Order: sequence, then C-alpha cells, then structure tokens
Amino acid sequence: MLPTTSPHSNGDPGSRDAARHTAGAKRYKYLRRLLHFGQMDFDFAVWQMLYLFTSPQRVYRNFHYRKQTKDQWARDDPAFLVLLGIWLCVSTIGFGLVLDMGVVETLKLLLWVVLVDCIGVGLLISTLMWFISNKYLLKHPSRNFDVEWGYAFDVHLNAFYPLLVILHFLQLFFINHIVIINRDWFLGYFVGNTLWLIAIGYYLYITFLGYNALPFLTNTVVLLYPFALLGLLYVLSISLGWNFTRGLCLFYKYRVQ
Repeated sequence: MLPTTSPHSNGDPGSRDAARHTAGAKRYKYLRRLLHFGQMDFDFAVWQMLYLFTSPQRVYRNFHYRKQTKDQWARDDPAFLVLLGIWLCVSTIGFGLVLDMGVVETLKLLLWVVLVDCIGVGLLISTLMWFISNKYLLKHPSRNFDVEWGYAFDVHLNAFYPLLVILHFLQLFFINHIVIINRDWFLGYFVGNTLWLIAIGYYLYITFLGYNALPFLTNTVVLLYPFALLGLLYVLSISLGWNFTRGLCLFYKYRVQ
C-alpha cells in the first residue's frame, strides 16, 4: 500500500506539501497498476507468500530494501493484494461447497468475507496499529519519523495470509472428512482449535516481525504479549469443549440467511 508521510520532512509547510504530493503520486501509481496486470510482479508476490510460512523475516528484509531504493516502506506493487483476493475467493467458495450452500448463499458469503472480514476488519486493525505504533512505540516522537498507514496495512495483509490458508483452506479438509471437526467430540475440537491456535499465532508473530523491522520503533516486544492470552484461551477451549470451527460454520450459515 502507500505511505501518507515522508520521514524526511522537516516540518515546514513546503515540506509537508511535498510529502502529500509524493504520497498522492505513489497512491495513484499503486491504484493504476491494479488495472494493468502486466505491470505486476506475481512471481515475487508468490515468493513472499511462500516465505511468510517458512521465513517471514526474509519478507521484511525486502521491505528494508524497498525503503532504501524507493523511499517507502509499503508495497508499491498490488500483486500480493490481488493474489490474496484470489485466495480469499477460492477458499470462500470451498467453504460454501463444504457447508452445502447454494449459489446465491455462497455469493452472499463471498461478499461478506471480502467486504467485511478482509477489507473492513483489515482497515480497522491497520488503523488501530498505525495509531498505537505512532503514539506509543516511536523511539523519538519529536523527530520526523512515523509508521506509514500503508505499511501497517501491508503488515496486516502479511499476517492475514497464513491465517487465511490455515482456517479457510487447510481446515476445509477436516470439517466433514478425515477428523470431522465440525462436530462436538474431543478429537474434533482438539484438531480444530489447534488449527486456530497455529493460525492466530502466525498472525501475531508476523505482525510483531513487521513492526520490529522498523528501526525507529521501540518496545515492539509488547506485541507478543497476546500470546499469553491466546495460550490460556486454547487451554480453556480444550478443557471446556469449545469448538471454534463449529461456531464459525454456524456463523457463516447465519450470515447468508
């Protein structure tokens, strides 16, 4: 996505106007490339998706390189966003098939998942993290360094991708087959809740790596604290027999009624 400020601004009106102009130009270039698939580097986007599972630190090293060469932390190529959207559509259609939804119900679910779960929640989380990081995590708040909102959105997309693959794709094979996690029995909610633990754990860890990669932030370790709550919730869910996947399936069916 795109930056909204320039870290090299000196605070005078001319510099601020230049920063806004630069951000606007980059935003226009990014949106324009959405309409020109030939200008997108899908091979590199696939590389990033693979390494988000195996070595997410390497993905953020590329963000450092982009900052040095293009003076922005956020992506300037929408290929990753396009591929993520394709993954989201395919996996949601898969959910519709697994849950025996009709064509109209599946389309309703697809619209809800894309517009609310991905875009709406993504904008909310990105804005919240952008505010928190700029308000509480800057090493020197008085200096002209801040977290680009576009970078915060990119971090969310990076963290969201493994969660999407685990909960919206891999989990499909277990809902009505293999272990049958869409049923209230121990092995079902143990496997299902473990998948949720791994997916949310990926999200938290990749989010931490994203903000920890910025040299002008401090105390980013606080972003790992939710792991304690996640572990506690997992133990409680297994002890009390909560089935998160069954709840998700019921919620999806309720959405399309």
